[in-house]
Amino acid sequence: MIIGLTGGIGAGKSVIGRILESFGFPVYYSDFEAKKLMNTDPIIREELSKLLDEEIYKSGQLDRERLAKIIFSSAGLRDEVNHLIHPRVREHFNLFCEENSMKKLIFNEAAILFETGAYENFDKNILVIAPDELRIKRVMKRDNISAQEVKNRINAQWSDARKKKLADHIIVNDGKTALLDQVKKIVDQLISS
Repeated sequence: MIIGLTGGIGAGKSVIGRILESFGFPVYYSDFEAKKLMNTDPIIREELSKLLDEEIYKSGQLDRERLAKIIFSSAGLRDEVNHLIHPRVREHFNLFCEENSMKKLIFNEAAILFETGAYENFDKNILVIAPDELRIKRVMKRDNISAQEVKNRINAQWSDARKKKLADHIIVNDGKTALLDQVKKIVDQLISS
């Protein structure tokens, strides 16, 4: 089975991914791989430079801070960048699935599975949720950005309420509820289904 693992920025998708890996399951981190591909894939580099401008790459590396400011201030540009990158990431994920085809469960961790419609490609989908205040604190600390910048990113994604309607399983990562128990219960359900 191929399982989508999603949640808004700062919800804790990567933490859940690491727990799943500790259980022996392969986890593909879409956002991490997309960042790598934006620097290494010649087609993405060329198209991003055309779309945004040559200055989006500084000393051969993507200027992530500048890219974030551009895409989180313009929904149109964000959509264009997503349409450019997502097919290349999907191809990369398909190779990952082939390499791990002997595993019972393969997970794809990605922030915007529901927004892009990619959730339809998975057998089941898990949504990780956390209170907005906690998400804001986590991302401010992790990315060293302001609360307003985090709020802008949260507002660029679907609300948890909207995502819950499409999720098969929900994990609450509020710093109080035990994560291991939630993950184990879901894994057991997935394997037995």
